[in-house]
Amino acid sequence: MNYMPQKLGVWEMSVLALLKEAPMHPYQMLRLLRLRHKDEILVLRRGSLYHAIARLMRSALIAIEKTGREGKRPERTTYRISPAGLTAFLQELRKIVATPRRESSEFMAAMSFLVHLSPKESCRYLKERAQSLELEIKQRTSGMAAASTHVARINLIESEFLLAMLAAELTWVGKLEKEIRSGKLSWDLRAVLLEAAASRKAAASRRR
Repeated sequence: MNYMPQKLGVWEMSVLALLKEAPMHPYQMLRLLRLRHKDEILVLRRGSLYHAIARLMRSALIAIEKTGREGKRPERTTYRISPAGLTAFLQELRKIVATPRRESSEFMAAMSFLVHLSPKESCRYLKERAQSLELEIKQRTSGMAAASTHVARINLIESEFLLAMLAAELTWVGKLEKEIRSGKLSWDLRAVLLEAAASRKAAASRRR
C-alpha cells in the first residue's frame, strides 16, 4: 500500500515542480534550484533533496525513468513525475495559494514574552532588529535585481513576496519601538506578574 503524505512539504513540492517540466536526476534539480535562486525558500542541501525524493518514491508520486552513467561520471538515477504526483502537486498548490495558513514564527512567539524585558531593553533590541531587517532588504533587493537579468519575473515572485513581508515587519517593528520609547506603550513586569497570580488564585477558588 502506498503511503500518501497528508501535506506535501516545500521540498516535495519543489521536486514535483521540476519533474513536471521534464525527467531529471538530483544533480540537475539542485543546479536548477540554484540557478533560479530558490535558496530564498530552500536550504539547498543534498540530504534534504534525497529525503524528499525518497518520500515521493514511497508515495508513488514519482518513479524512476532510468539509471545510467555518462562517461566517467557516477551512475545517476533520473526520475519522472507520475500521474498521481501531478494530481497531488496541483491539488496542493491550489490549496496553498487559495487558503491562508496562520503559521507561527519564532519572532511571533518572542513577542508574547516581550513583557519579560524592560521597555528600555525592548527598544534596544527592536532597534537592532530593524537595522538587520533594513540590511537584509537591501541585500535581497540587490540580489533580485541581478537575478532578473537571467530569469523571468515569475521565477522570482516568491522573492517579491519575501521582500514585501520583510518591509511590513520593518514598518511594524519601527512603529512598536517608537511607541515604547515615547511611553505610549509601557508595562511593569512586577505588576503584570501580580495580576497573573491573582487571576490564578481566583480561578482556583472558582474550581473549589
